[in-house]
Amino acid sequence: MFKIRKEERKGALVALLVALMLNILNIVRYAGDLSVKSGDTWSLFVRTWHLSGFDPITYAVITDWRVGYNIYRHPLLPYFMWPFTKINEGLTWLTGYNCVMFVTAVLLIFCSVYSFVFLNRIFTEIIGIKRREGYILSALTFSFAYIMLATFAPDHFIMSMCCLLATLYIFGRTSSRQQVEGRRSKVEGGSKFFTLHSSPFTFNSSLLNACLLFVVTAGVTLSNGLKVIVVAFLAKGKKFFPYYFIALLALSGMVWGSARLSYHYLVRPTEVAKKEKAAKNREAQLERLVAKYGESKRDSIKNKLEEKRTRRFHMSAVYKHTGKPIAKGEFMRWTDGTTNRWDVVVECLFGEGIMLHEDYLLKDVLVNRPVIVRYINWFNYIVEALLVSLFAAGIWIGRKSRFLWICLACFAIDMALHLGLGFGINEMAIMSAHYLWVLPIAMAYLLKHAAGIKRAILSSIITVIAIYLVIWNVVLTIEYMYFL
Repeated sequence: MFKIRKEERKGALVALLVALMLNILNIVRYAGDLSVKSGDTWSLFVRTWHLSGFDPITYAVITDWRVGYNIYRHPLLPYFMWPFTKINEGLTWLTGYNCVMFVTAVLLIFCSVYSFVFLNRIFTEIIGIKRREGYILSALTFSFAYIMLATFAPDHFIMSMCCLLATLYIFGRTSSRQQVEGRRSKVEGGSKFFTLHSSPFTFNSSLLNACLLFVVTAGVTLSNGLKVIVVAFLAKGKKFFPYYFIALLALSGMVWGSARLSYHYLVRPTEVAKKEKAAKNREAQLERLVAKYGESKRDSIKNKLEEKRTRRFHMSAVYKHTGKPIAKGEFMRWTDGTTNRWDVVVECLFGEGIMLHEDYLLKDVLVNRPVIVRYINWFNYIVEALLVSLFAAGIWIGRKSRFLWICLACFAIDMALHLGLGFGINEMAIMSAHYLWVLPIAMAYLLKHAAGIKRAILSSIITVIAIYLVIWNVVLTIEYMYFL
């Protein structure tokens, strides 16, 4: 699966060079500040490295291993990073510098190149378009702003994208083969139902592979584990029951149990210690003021301090740019029921995720950027409308393809989480690597069913859009990193 075939080498080499150049841009900009040894590495990375809503948690985890990530959202990711921590420790011992940016870059480049490879295999082997057209659509995918940024941002998104595309490729081959067998059975007068659900096991679609894919994918991002289950169910049909269902259900419990244990033993003690320290600091501040103004003023001083903290919180971007939750609770407090969905779709989902906004360029919505930012250039809205139209047309043309519906089911899960429940809706663009690849996949069906001059025109339009997005996003990214 990870062997780069002869016919794939040129495309993979180009993907490697592009990912390498983007990571070099990041390293050149920040290595001077981040390669210096520091006692408090967490504060150093958070204070120094800034790129929209991405977090430099991976740098901190690899430098000085800790859970770091939200353990409920990324239950196994800290443990996946542990080998890289040891590699970085060895390099730091040899060189005297923190080599975390270089170690992380290798991981990100690996995931970027294989995301490109798996995506191309989906285009050529499963959907069946020409390799040249697959390269065009792959270039379009990586020209999308927040997929491009994910290739060098020290976060988990390109890792998730690689896992998801690997899952779609493996199960997509099974689904595509079964659909062909079903059609053949129908033509020959046999039982379509029997043929569709009774193809023999192969190594690529085995239960073991499904389990491995689930553990890795859900371990990186828990919600994406649900996509593996949905993909397996839609690809295997009735063959999903009972073995796939039981195995994946058991693994779900194990992954979730791991998250709970990690939180209880590794995260909670730190949180409790921080809360106790904050409470002591507040108490010390209160006692200092009481000593200055007298014991009779204690209640008045205490109330004024609480009002000041509340007012400061209400003035913060975190409060202003976060909508009201749908309900209260351990996890429902992360929801958002008030942020305008239409504005998010236009300016974030199909806007910022694909084309960077010039205003508040790559600022963080939880620090210094509004949730909704609009384009200055009206031409960007034309490009956005064109992409959405091609996406919709691809869905209509490929509506009979089981594989397309598998991809759309993954897209629907993200839309339900972000637009429905409002999880992360105020910075939805940074999640683009989880779902925006579905646009080029749908467009591939449009190309596949077009012929002659229509196919050439479609291919040319997509090429022009990809070139425009590359220029637009790369120029703005360089402007932000080096000139702002």
